[in-house]
Amino acid sequence: MPHSNRPAVSPQASEDAIDRVQREWLRERPGTPVGPIGILTRIRLIARLLEPDHRRAAARTGLNAPTRDLLSTLRRSGSPYRLAPGTIAERSLLTPGAISQRVASAERDGLVRRRRASGDARGVVVELTAAGHERIERALDELLLHEEQLLGGLTAAERARIEDALRLLLARLADRLGQ
Repeated sequence: MPHSNRPAVSPQASEDAIDRVQREWLRERPGTPVGPIGILTRIRLIARLLEPDHRRAAARTGLNAPTRDLLSTLRRSGSPYRLAPGTIAERSLLTPGAISQRVASAERDGLVRRRRASGDARGVVVELTAAGHERIERALDELLLHEEQLLGGLTAAERARIEDALRLLLARLADRLGQ
């Protein structure tokens, strides 16, 4: 494989550097199960390509990742855009302590507010403010437009096949790795 972070592949190529690696291993060690190289190495390379690009695109929104995740969770919940902190933690796959820190930060910035839950004197809900709603709408539009452009060379059918295969792989890996 090349030493750069960039994989040696052409968008139109039927073969890439990973295919060469697999062939070389089979030549040197006939019978070696090289199939995982073809899948997992490509996933690692895709992640390596996407991560810095995603960080740059996300930074342009002016929201850090924890705040963006919090605002996204509240926005996806539907009107009136409020959830209990425990529900936010469940939907974000985070601990309640992490959510508490995120809420405090976003509250200082005027993006969310804590309110008493109706019917529960001790309960609290976190609610998206108008400013928070506007910020997440703008950030979401910007990020999704950028990501749509990244996938622009794929047909709808290709996207569906990739999505189905990745969903299956994710589920199987989660089962195998006990996640």
